[in-house]
Amino acid sequence: MEATEEFLSTAYTPMRIGKSVADARARISRQAAGPLSADRLSFGFDMAYDAESLGRVCLISLHAGTLVDRTGGEETVFGPGETFLIAPPDAPYRGEVRSARYTIAMFDSSLLDAAGAREVDTRGRAPLRLTGLRTVDEAANRQLGAAVAYVRDHVLDNPAACEHDLLLTTAAQHLAAVTLATLPHTARTGPAPADRTDATPVTLRKAIGFIETNAERDISLADIAAAAFVTPRALQYAFRRHLDTTPLAYLRRVRLDAAHRALLAADPSTTTVTEIAMRWGFAHPGHFAGLYRDAYARTPGEALRLQA
Repeated sequence: MEATEEFLSTAYTPMRIGKSVADARARISRQAAGPLSADRLSFGFDMAYDAESLGRVCLISLHAGTLVDRTGGEETVFGPGETFLIAPPDAPYRGEVRSARYTIAMFDSSLLDAAGAREVDTRGRAPLRLTGLRTVDEAANRQLGAAVAYVRDHVLDNPAACEHDLLLTTAAQHLAAVTLATLPHTARTGPAPADRTDATPVTLRKAIGFIETNAERDISLADIAAAAFVTPRALQYAFRRHLDTTPLAYLRRVRLDAAHRALLAADPSTTTVTEIAMRWGFAHPGHFAGLYRDAYARTPGEALRLQA
């Protein structure tokens, strides 16, 4: 039990485990690279905890057993199949793990603002805050669980993927964006009138120019909006109004086009499809192949072999 407490306190935040058991065996594995970490934990016993604030966004996908949150004196019980926020990044938390097997995924809370969601009011821009632990509905729960599994299985479990900074930051931005789309937060408010007014063709041209010039870099929705001198919401309206897409979907298509050109220029005897896909931020080979086939009516492998 002492070894488990020491590891958890080092890996997450100082915590005290409040229950002693005769058989304290636990299984814990950690993967971390760049701005992301994903851990697998399994406890065959009940364990109470009292922890300080994490300073990061911490998502839990519960596969078996039960987790009970007792922060603030009220009990919230989570069961298998749920993916949820363990606590706001800046708040202490307490509760109990009951014979549970689960995944923990963490990323820096600054990525939430980088994903582009800020509450706009008469005083200017206020930092976004997550306001609830559970997702807004069951579909959102499935979406958030799938995002955690993607980061764990296709990014952090893949040593080759972890060597590509663009892929890691893209995966982190994806997890942050899904977190905002699925959990309650302070930016779930109506748009400001200026956001619709600023959604002009000029805004669109500025944003497209920035994306096409910087697609190989780690850029976020907030970066693109800043380059176009508008809010992230205005930017989203501009892309939806004039191109019927989103800024990040457009960025993904620009990177897909870059991967396409790289495939056509590559030597198939020394280069693989996976290498090129990862270079441009695509961690899942099957997903990349599907996007490529939809765009170019052939598989990426066929495009690479054209040079043979």
